[in-house]
Amino acid sequence: MEIKESYNLWSGTYDNDHNSTRDLEAVALRETLSGMQFQTCLELGCGTGKNTLFLKSIAKRVIAVDFSDKMLEKAKEKFPDNSVQFIATDILANWDFLANEVDLIVCSLVLEHIENVTPIFEKAFGTLAPGGCLYVGELHPYKQYIGSHARFENESGKISLKCFTHHLSDFTNAANENGFEITAVKEFFDQNQPREIPRILTFLFRKAPLGQ
Repeated sequence: MEIKESYNLWSGTYDNDHNSTRDLEAVALRETLSGMQFQTCLELGCGTGKNTLFLKSIAKRVIAVDFSDKMLEKAKEKFPDNSVQFIATDILANWDFLANEVDLIVCSLVLEHIENVTPIFEKAFGTLAPGGCLYVGELHPYKQYIGSHARFENESGKISLKCFTHHLSDFTNAANENGFEITAVKEFFDQNQPREIPRILTFLFRKAPLGQ
């Protein structure tokens, strides 16, 4: 089953399903970006808008994109005032939906579905204003190594989504190749137990300001 079709099927129960990865990554995102303020945020793979309300609290304008029509429908229900701009698009295609640069890009639990992450970093660098930030939050490679991946269950049974394993060096190399500075790297653990395998890996990258 294609990833888009899988997320369309998942959209009806996504917010309410038990999902440790989704919930811990939401904590990680907030911990990483809380206290920061931005003009415009581009949210890649916004899904049902699980993080969009928080992003709206730290950015004056939020542009949220996803390729799942059903996920976008759920996200739009959370913002009946049209205060967030939602766009249906595949982030592997050209980002021609943007008229201006942004100063924050958020990529939350998206890159595991993309085989080669380098083009995303290239597009992100070209889209960010100087001094802008790119946040990436993903299922930790250690979890992927032991078989964890995106999946859900509905009336038809268990459905596994197509995922690709990315090593830590895949992210850092893609960032370095495209001119990003690595500002922060952090791991997050279930029940905050650092002796266990970490569940979430986050990065905060920055595009250097002009003159640096």
